[in-house]
Amino acid sequence: MGDEASQERERSLAAPLIFLIVAAFQFAYYCLDHVKKSGSDNEKEIQLRAEIKQLLKEASSMSQPSTFAQAAKLKRLAAAKERELSQYQNSCHKDTALYSKVLLILKYLTYGVLLIWFWRVPVASISQQLVQPFGCLLSWKTGGVQNNSVMIGIISWLVVSARVCRFVRRAYSK
Repeated sequence: MGDEASQERERSLAAPLIFLIVAAFQFAYYCLDHVKKSGSDNEKEIQLRAEIKQLLKEASSMSQPSTFAQAAKLKRLAAAKERELSQYQNSCHKDTALYSKVLLILKYLTYGVLLIWFWRVPVASISQQLVQPFGCLLSWKTGGVQNNSVMIGIISWLVVSARVCRFVRRAYSK
């Protein structure tokens, strides 16, 4: 009797816990996207862009033949600053790409652990009338219908949780 109660308590906590894990990964992806989009507002980039603009403005104002050498020198300085800006942007892009890869690997490892942990164990139960045409699909590898409730498996719960969290993330980011 105590074993069944502990299994029921574990099952009742499993679905929200898995949903929160999936939501945490979606939030991490949201933060990473936000950093990618707002990464161009960095102070160093702004400063370099202003310096480039100022150098080009000064070079274009020197249109006399006697100041040609000085204008060419300013244009070369502006080109060097543009290369520096490009290198800085590439390094920032590499950093976010690395974070994205690490997050993806961590997500797959976590999902793998959840799959192993909850394989053939129902994560949640939903009334059979509520999921009438999809009941056997949602209860795949978990035992089907018990007490007029469909037992939801880990694979279907991960898919549904990921879709819901992705939908919320996209709606929130707009």
